[in-house]
Amino acid sequence: MSADAPRVDWHRRDVLQAGSLGVSATVLGGLGLEAAAARSGPGTGKAESVIFLWIGGGMTHIDSFDPKPEAPEEIRGELTAISTRLPGVQFCETLPRLAKVADRLSVVRSYSHDSNDHLLSQVYTLSGRKVKRNQLFSEPNIGAIVSHLYGPRNGLPGYIAVPGITRPGPPPHNLFVGGWLGNQYAPFCVGGRPDQPDFTVGKKLDNPPSQLSEDLRPRELVYPRGLDQGRLGRRVRLLDGLQQAAREVESNDRHVAVDGHYDNALNLLLSAKVREAFDLRREDASLRDDYGRTKIGGRCLQARRLVEAGARFVMVDYGYDPDYGNLFDIHNAPSQNFPHVSKMVQRGYNVVGVDRAFAALVRDLEGRGLLDETLVVFLTEFGRTPKINARGGRDHWGACGSVFFAGAGIRGGQVVGQSDKQAAYPTTRPYGPADIAATIYRVFGIDIETRVRDRENKPVAVLDHGSPIEAVLA
Repeated sequence: MSADAPRVDWHRRDVLQAGSLGVSATVLGGLGLEAAAARSGPGTGKAESVIFLWIGGGMTHIDSFDPKPEAPEEIRGELTAISTRLPGVQFCETLPRLAKVADRLSVVRSYSHDSNDHLLSQVYTLSGRKVKRNQLFSEPNIGAIVSHLYGPRNGLPGYIAVPGITRPGPPPHNLFVGGWLGNQYAPFCVGGRPDQPDFTVGKKLDNPPSQLSEDLRPRELVYPRGLDQGRLGRRVRLLDGLQQAAREVESNDRHVAVDGHYDNALNLLLSAKVREAFDLRREDASLRDDYGRTKIGGRCLQARRLVEAGARFVMVDYGYDPDYGNLFDIHNAPSQNFPHVSKMVQRGYNVVGVDRAFAALVRDLEGRGLLDETLVVFLTEFGRTPKINARGGRDHWGACGSVFFAGAGIRGGQVVGQSDKQAAYPTTRPYGPADIAATIYRVFGIDIETRVRDRENKPVAVLDHGSPIEAVLA
């Protein structure tokens, strides 16, 4: 909070009268005995923050991190492989920028699990827990666990999703949840426009522009009409001011249930530092160009700003979009208006755009001295089929894919695991979403054997299976 903004101690009764303001539930966690017990030991966590780069829809591994230049064209497609900073390691030509920072990455090419279903695989990816169809909303996201154990920091919610608009389906489902921890541990979603939960419907342009700007400032940080920071600060103890703020948000279905974390609610409205963290206009034009003036570029830059401001866990959410549809789910169904997969991945909003944004993020974090304390994880729910289908697309393929780690606690400059000659199956030990989650927890200093209390006060393990990927750890 800025020095000139008054500290406000909000009472439970007042906050209930004001209504849930979206941030109030997610920003107000506390560090209790449970959190202390979860730590692996004093100083064992190497990461201060996590940036979770989540590509919903299933990004093709063959056309990105695991090309097969010797395979027939129906497998490798029309693209070529390029050299990286690592001797003998090649990426697809769609990743020229990540190839130049490959010495900072630990790429896992044996990412594998047993589901080809979007919903089941996304829940598994987001939580590290396998579920059945009737459990889609029961398991907390990894970020929810971190938020529950460590709470907010520097006035920022413990778990932030940028923008948090993905709704896979049909029908559309919100999989960004607190699960059995309770709704207050769901992420604070920055949000997006328009409010269109199902991005598979509606006509899309055949080739929409890749350079599209977004306003990623949360609506919860907009002052209620007729109030500014100074006036609100003078009136915060007056019930009519609280009720006015409540009226502004009661019609907003983005708010979450308030169930007991009430201290400092609404202080985001008074914190200049928090407001600045969400303002991309403060960045140099050259840096914005480096990330790419795309949606994924802006989201990655926003994630860096939030981590720099003290956020613990930031998820960059990309893949389902009102302008592009489900742009990584490249079946090339007639409704998708997609070209051949080898052409689609070269568009600035597809793999090529991801390459630019992710590489810029790694360089930017390193240049600011933040990479050594920030764990960066790229994850998608599964890979795509080795054989290109008759329509020129690739279908769901849980058996093999590629992900990467970088930053805090990670031994960069390596490839862990291998796939066969067609990138169809791992030929080395496979690693699944639970292993990814376990690795995140390890680097963050959380013991996966720890039991935490659910909303019914029952002890539940942080993770019910999986183990850290020792090969990627420093």
